Amino acid sequence: MKILHHPNIVRIHEVMGTKTKIYIVMEYVPGGELSDKMSYAKRLSESEARKIFHQLIDAVDYCHNKGVYHRDLKPENLLLDGKGNLKVSDFGLSALRKPGDLLSTACGSPSYVAPELLVNKSYDGAAADIWSCGVILFELLAGYLPFDDHNLMSLYRKITRAQYECPHWFTESQRKLLSGLLEPNSRKRITIPEIIEDEWFQKDYVPSCSNESDEKIDFDDVKAAFDSTEEKVTETKTKLSSFINAFQLIAMSNDLDLSGLFEEEDDNKKKTKLGSKHAFHETIKKIEAAATDVNLSVERMNNFKMRMRPEKKKTGITRCSRSYLELSAQVIAVTPTNCVVEISKSSGELGAYKEFCKSLSSLLTEKSHSSQKQEPEEVSINSKSTKEKEW
Repeated sequence: MKILHHPNIVRIHEVMGTKTKIYIVMEYVPGGELSDKMSYAKRLSESEARKIFHQLIDAVDYCHNKGVYHRDLKPENLLLDGKGNLKVSDFGLSALRKPGDLLSTACGSPSYVAPELLVNKSYDGAAADIWSCGVILFELLAGYLPFDDHNLMSLYRKITRAQYECPHWFTESQRKLLSGLLEPNSRKRITIPEIIEDEWFQKDYVPSCSNESDEKIDFDDVKAAFDSTEEKVTETKTKLSSFINAFQLIAMSNDLDLSGLFEEEDDNKKKTKLGSKHAFHETIKKIEAAATDVNLSVERMNNFKMRMRPEKKKTGITRCSRSYLELSAQVIAVTPTNCVVEISKSSGELGAYKEFCKSLSSLLTEKSHSSQKQEPEEVSINSKSTKEKEW
């Protein structure tokens, strides 16, 4: 849970241990369990159920992007804060896997477990969590479980056949979404991108943004703090730190990259290097322009590195605009008029990453009409090196 930093997931602040005891310092959630609220409220209104389901899907989607599969989603493991916002807790049965890897351990609570977990075969953790979300949504809207039986074998038979009946007050859009969530065939079951595009889900939907930067120790941020201090001492020194030497330039060649011999390849993480025939500061502006083209906000980490994330939108939320995409771009000056831009994707969809790279590539290759006007600014900094070349 320490790798998960999301407003709808209970935060673990610290874990301490002795020879006999383990102490876990967690976020305080005063509203209690969602199951307690359901016990006296019976069923929730459509708007309240939709709000909770929005937050549940946001949290589950974030977990899946991190390779975490909960496997025990139920109202008892969903807490509410003082404002009624959802907090997913109890990751005791969760699994950490790469996207696409199958799981084998059958676990979870009987009424919320997916059919594929009952057949003793490997299963997709993401699809299993989505099934549990469907059971929870049904319970929020109906006030009772879709699958319930005193006999465990009868209960499992109902689950594997998806035998449930919607109450008469369910709308057509609710029934349609539930039929996709409670699809017994995991391969045909609705996915999170399809859930987000659903008409019923889209109403009043405002995605929750991850807050990874709140307490996450990022060495790039630490370095940025030192860089900002050095900036006040001398501007030229920090600019020179963005230049590379011959050994670094050789290491950037893919043919000489030996990291594959020592590091396990992660398909979720991608890196791209682009060449720029523009000066350092102009290349930075090109990156910011490319980010704006694909609706990404830019956060400067230091003089030569920046982080990009999707912009927040109140309307027209789509999978592409609200996914937990996180990119970083580092500008390395090879010469005063040539740079290399290294783009890294730490999480999110590959399509959005490629779209940004394509936009940036076109901007870096085009000739800038303002480059001649900006040359006098660079002369004052590089005047010494320019004179040496002329000499």
